[in-house]
Amino acid sequence: MKIIVMGQQAFGKDALAKILEAGVDDVVAVYCEPDRDGKPVDPIKEFALAQNLPVQQPANFKDRETLDTLASYDADLMVMAFVNVFVPEAARDTPKLGSICFHPSLLPLHRGPSAVNWPIIMGAEKSGYSWFYPTDGLDEGDSLLQWECPIGPDDTVINLYFKKIYPSAIDSVLTVCDLFRNGTPPRIVPDEAQATYERRCTKNHARIDWHKPVKHVYDLIRGTNPAPGAWTILNGEELGIFDCARESGDGVSGKVVSVTENGVTVQCVGGRILLKRVRPKGGEKQPAADWAASAGVTTGTVLGV
Repeated sequence: MKIIVMGQQAFGKDALAKILEAGVDDVVAVYCEPDRDGKPVDPIKEFALAQNLPVQQPANFKDRETLDTLASYDADLMVMAFVNVFVPEAARDTPKLGSICFHPSLLPLHRGPSAVNWPIIMGAEKSGYSWFYPTDGLDEGDSLLQWECPIGPDDTVINLYFKKIYPSAIDSVLTVCDLFRNGTPPRIVPDEAQATYERRCTKNHARIDWHKPVKHVYDLIRGTNPAPGAWTILNGEELGIFDCARESGDGVSGKVVSVTENGVTVQCVGGRILLKRVRPKGGEKQPAADWAASAGVTTGTVLGV
């Protein structure tokens, strides 16, 4: 089976490597985003060129020449592994068997660009990934297959994505190819009544309100760790919040209740957050205890103002 791999960054590179390693299918071309000034070469491009594979980097798929080039590869299937460029129907349907796309959520839940962040922020207990038949809608279309995993009570984005979703998803690329090669690709029709759409999780969403319930604050911090990074204010300066732990205890929300070698403990509604690793504005990530010593943070200091 002749395959075009379209993707970006580490996921695209590893998906491509997995297909090449299996040696069953013929990768006829690799598509990735255009180079950006001042940015490193995309890992999938670098890897593809090292394998002597043709690489295409169209900014879009609107013009006839781009579509003709795509058609010239006479591909059976296009595997879309993390794609940011909109791919219209004319391009998706060019391969004989069409295209299949990866998304790191249990579609139709969490359609959108921050599908790993939002389930954690919202306190969900499970997530996973989907391979789906893309349409012109945002992450819309029937699914080919889905994989589910629990979200642990202390999972961050790193734990959920890189330790759970990512390794299984890369392995599943071969299952995807097998299903098409064997002529038995299923279609799981989504229940649109369950569909959710979330915008990109940005810095604006990641500001901590210490007057919220402790679970809300804890889920926000771990759901934005490492990016975009939760943050608060002290004396008008931003402080990024990363590794933390949830503790019990009552008090005045936003106040520091203790400073120890383990970190800085801040009161929320119904519980406390132990800050373990922080980043002052313009500085590097560091142990919260070190930051507290340099910033003069003591018991009674109020965060968020």
